[in-house]
Amino acid sequence: MPLALRDLQAAFAAHIVGADRADLVAAVAGDTIPAAARLGVYRHQVFESLGTALAATFPTVQALVGTAFFRGLARAFVRHALPQQPVLAEYGGDFPAFVAGYEAARDLPYLADVARLDWALNVAFQAQLGERLQVTDLSLLPAERLPSTSISWAAGVVLVSSPYPLDRIWEASQPGAASDAVDLNLGGSNLLVLRRSDDAFFVSLSAGEAAFMAALARGMSLEQSAGAAFEADPDFELSTSFARLLAWGAFAALQ
Repeated sequence: MPLALRDLQAAFAAHIVGADRADLVAAVAGDTIPAAARLGVYRHQVFESLGTALAATFPTVQALVGTAFFRGLARAFVRHALPQQPVLAEYGGDFPAFVAGYEAARDLPYLADVARLDWALNVAFQAQLGERLQVTDLSLLPAERLPSTSISWAAGVVLVSSPYPLDRIWEASQPGAASDAVDLNLGGSNLLVLRRSDDAFFVSLSAGEAAFMAALARGMSLEQSAGAAFEADPDFELSTSFARLLAWGAFAALQ
């Protein structure tokens, strides 16, 4: 009895990740290439194309572990999660969490956070460039309203915090970088990933700046966010940090 369309689609998806089924083979036409071999070729091409897409999205991860290791990691992830949308640039959102639980990477505890940084850079690069908050916009607000004002992050902005020095790990992985090992005991990092006209980039934030941005993301006012920043870092300087964040285009224009 032929498989219903829904069952055929489910069987085909399962086959892609390695679950061979005789009823699926029977449903596929074979000519000069037997049906089983035809399905095998398609499975190989899916793994290759998705692995290539993941390598493009997570270049720092691949640079750190090498092509062969990354290929095995990518194949394991593809078996775990096939794409749910047609745009491959959007594939891999669950990859950092998968890396965190990948047994073969247990001796690289920072790798999942590196994957989070790669993904954040990808998200920022794909984001639409919208209007950004300017100093002149704030000058139009009555002074008494400014402390209670809430402002939003610009599209594509992501805060990546880690107990590891991700900025130095990222720099050491770039082509042409010195081969010196990164001391993982240097301390943690707070990296703000942003979109600019032609690419994505990140900047390093102090503990106070990271707390300030995180509070704004939770919908807190400027005054409340500044309080959270001072609590995280008594040396936080609101005017200096806010000017830096404005210059980087970290905030969306006021609605």
